[in-house]
Amino acid sequence: MGFTCGIVGLPNVGKSTLFNAITAAGAEAANYPFCTIDPNVGVVTVPDARIDRLVKIYKPAKIVPTAIEFLDIAGLVKGASKGEGLGNQFLSHIRTVDAIAHVVRCFDDANVVHVDGSVNPKRDIEVVETELILKDLETIEKKQSEAEKRAKTGDKKLKTEFDFYGRVREHLLGGRLARYFSIQNEEERLWLRDTHLLTNKPVMYVCNVHEKEMLAENDYVKQVREIAAKESAKVVVVSAAVEAEVAELPDAERAPFLQELGLKESGLSQVIREGYDLLHLITFFTAGPKEVHAWTVRKGATAPEAAGVIHSDFEKGFIRAEIIKFTDLDRLGSEAAIKENGLLHVEGREYLVEDGDIVFFRFNV
Repeated sequence: MGFTCGIVGLPNVGKSTLFNAITAAGAEAANYPFCTIDPNVGVVTVPDARIDRLVKIYKPAKIVPTAIEFLDIAGLVKGASKGEGLGNQFLSHIRTVDAIAHVVRCFDDANVVHVDGSVNPKRDIEVVETELILKDLETIEKKQSEAEKRAKTGDKKLKTEFDFYGRVREHLLGGRLARYFSIQNEEERLWLRDTHLLTNKPVMYVCNVHEKEMLAENDYVKQVREIAAKESAKVVVVSAAVEAEVAELPDAERAPFLQELGLKESGLSQVIREGYDLLHLITFFTAGPKEVHAWTVRKGATAPEAAGVIHSDFEKGFIRAEIIKFTDLDRLGSEAAIKENGLLHVEGREYLVEDGDIVFFRFNV
């Protein structure tokens, strides 16, 4: 699995339409709030032209691309942290995801009702963030109370933990997201991680625009970009309606359709690409006549760590990694040619796996 992404935002901003388009999972989409009660889950394969090339070279019996799990979660409204709308269900589900795709409505349409009566991306983003902060405050206050009880034993470490939660609480009370909290040491990093705070999740903003405005950014999109720039967040501009049309086309017709609209790639490809970048993820491959398999690891992973993604025994008994660069294999067309040209690299435990590496792990258990 590549990563898990929660699609969130206010009701009626295009979340379910976008989800339907990119997962073909058939989630209900309707022109009224709360049509999604439980999180709809869809798993999509990551489009990667490199796999197609490897299949042509190796002619494997099996192909395993990497995949991403999308969760479409019920819309958030003011008071969600206190149980308004379907907020509590929304907020519990979001804790499980690796990243958040925050869909923001960036189009005018009198026929599509806005839950607050008008289109205002800045306000909409603030509503969602405020509710997440309020829910995080509940979590931290509970943690702080538990730590205070334990600290009465006189354990200095427990007192330090209690003080840490107090600092996080003050940070959140200032209206600031948890991901911008200043960590002082490794212990605090682990404490913060273990709280699973909602506002500590990496976020990308998905601007849902009218198909006529996909190439010329409107003022709503500019508002989102200004907010994202302050947060160093990612921004993807898509038209959920266009994505829905693309999803209904045969594979062979999708690229020409996008080209007619002046688009280089689908919204799904954009979300995946930015999601990988947001989470600092890369793809490496194992390949042979039996199977071509794509694997996801964090950028900076060592060869043994990458081996561990395949199986823990590979990491424990790691001996070496034999590396072929995809660009070399793509150019030369066979492993035999790679070896003839001295381009098979043998690497040890310190090697950092790179995006596109084709790896054969030697191990002994």
